[in-house]
Amino acid sequence: MKQFQVHKSPLFLKITFVISVAIIFFIGGITFKHITVLKKSATYVNNSYEVNIELERLISYIKDAETGQRGYLLSNDDEFLKPYYNSTALIKESYKRVEFLTSGSRTQQSNLKKLRYFINKRQNYLSKSLHLMKRNEFDEKTFRTNLIIGKQTMDSIRFKMEEMIITQNNLLKNRQIDYTATMNYTPIFIYLTLIVTLILITIAFIKMNRDLVVLKETIRTLSIAIEASKLSEIVGSFGSWQLNLETNEYTFSDNEYRLLGCEPQSFKASKEEYLKFVHPDDLDFVIESTKNAVHDSNLPPFTYRVVRKDGVIRYFKGMGQVVHTSDENKTYVGTTRDITEEVKSKILIEERNRELESNNKELTAFNYIASHDLQEPLRKIETFLSRLITKDFANLSTAGQQYVGSIQKSTNRMRILIEDLLQFSRTKKIENIFEEKDLNCLLENAKQELVQIIEDKKAIIESNHLPTLAVIPFQIQQLFINLIGNSLKYSKADIAPIININYSQIIDVDEEFLPKNNNKYHKITFDDNGIGFEQEYAKKIFILFNRLHNKNEYDGTGIGLAICKKIIDNHKGFIFAKGVLGEGSTFIIYLPVA
Repeated sequence: MKQFQVHKSPLFLKITFVISVAIIFFIGGITFKHITVLKKSATYVNNSYEVNIELERLISYIKDAETGQRGYLLSNDDEFLKPYYNSTALIKESYKRVEFLTSGSRTQQSNLKKLRYFINKRQNYLSKSLHLMKRNEFDEKTFRTNLIIGKQTMDSIRFKMEEMIITQNNLLKNRQIDYTATMNYTPIFIYLTLIVTLILITIAFIKMNRDLVVLKETIRTLSIAIEASKLSEIVGSFGSWQLNLETNEYTFSDNEYRLLGCEPQSFKASKEEYLKFVHPDDLDFVIESTKNAVHDSNLPPFTYRVVRKDGVIRYFKGMGQVVHTSDENKTYVGTTRDITEEVKSKILIEERNRELESNNKELTAFNYIASHDLQEPLRKIETFLSRLITKDFANLSTAGQQYVGSIQKSTNRMRILIEDLLQFSRTKKIENIFEEKDLNCLLENAKQELVQIIEDKKAIIESNHLPTLAVIPFQIQQLFINLIGNSLKYSKADIAPIININYSQIIDVDEEFLPKNNNKYHKITFDDNGIGFEQEYAKKIFILFNRLHNKNEYDGTGIGLAICKKIIDNHKGFIFAKGVLGEGSTFIIYLPVA
């Protein structure tokens, strides 16, 4: 005979639950009653405090009236009567407040009636004295009589109020004792109630069917996972499908239908129906790629085109694998992702790469022309011009000699322009190789390139120690050449150029020019005492062919600082300029810390 399992009996679980709920309601009722008593006790305590405060306020109003009357009697100034007149309404209001607060005490109500008699008597004598005073009928005898009666009445008021305060304090003391007693055992009672309730709930919970709890939790988790999966499919532009290898039945997710431009579950999920959407040119490829899906554990990724219901052609990528379920059944699970935008981006990148390659070829051709075809006729012009100056310059007229000088200057500017353009094109090349280089060595090389002009201008160049960084060496050297050369070119005529080069490592949040991303940078500054410039041109000077001065004032092509900007861009850094006209300029370089 099978043994009866009491803890698995549904009837037992129901009885346990009903008893637990009944006990909880019982304890809840007791707790509510207890809290009500506690609340009432607290109300009594607050009431006693309010009565005492209001009695003190009432005696204060009466004293204000008496003080105002005395001031008037002594000075005959109506200004002293304001407290007296104001106190009448305040005394009445305060008395009603005390009457309301003590409405639950017969003793206090009786005392209050007597107090009212004395207050009215005192008010009457005050009014009588004022009336006689205003009519000038106030003699010394009447004055003394009123004072004696007023004093006696005021003493009666004080006595009665003290009696009421004592009575109220006794009530307060008793109520505080009750309140304290209630507060002492209330936390213990509530704590015990919570423990008993928790024990009952725990017992009822343990007695429940644990498998049912696990099942509900599993269903809840699965529901959330399904909804999350549906949402991720919509966001990620992919769908999923399943193939039961036992029954050979397909299941498509809702988004699988949406990818095809159809409403969810608008047709029966099957391979034949799906193949109707495959692009005719890719149909054989898809059939060949999926024919062994039933036998293989994994379906390698493959890309194909589909024609949606609305006629739009999209690119899909499919893949899948076999999943073994707990009941030992096999299910093929796969995904289909819309990669149209990726394919279009790839095609666009390939087109741009071809354009870039074409541009590079054109740039190479330009470099060749600039290096050979443009410079060759320029060399011939310089050669013939040199011969003309050597042999026939003296035979030329004054105007002709001036023309020859102008031609010579123009050819020099043309040669410098060509060389600067070549230098700028070198900085545009993408096949730049970074090397660990000591910047101090590159700075010395730059000085050697400019040694003649440095000596001619008696320039002083000072620098602190520069670091070793991963840079494109020839570009950084050219950067130093251009910045130092710029300071030398725009130096003052009668003052030797002084160039200070300083290095430090900083965080972008501490610099005014840099974007605030909490990144570290190598900071190199070039300060000079040259002619400077107005700050409004600080950004324009880095634009190609942009010049602040006339070519007759200062030589140059407007390319040098543009080359500096491009070099810094190649190093993912920043370059800024600050200038004060007539005082000098500062160029600031920021190179990111690796």
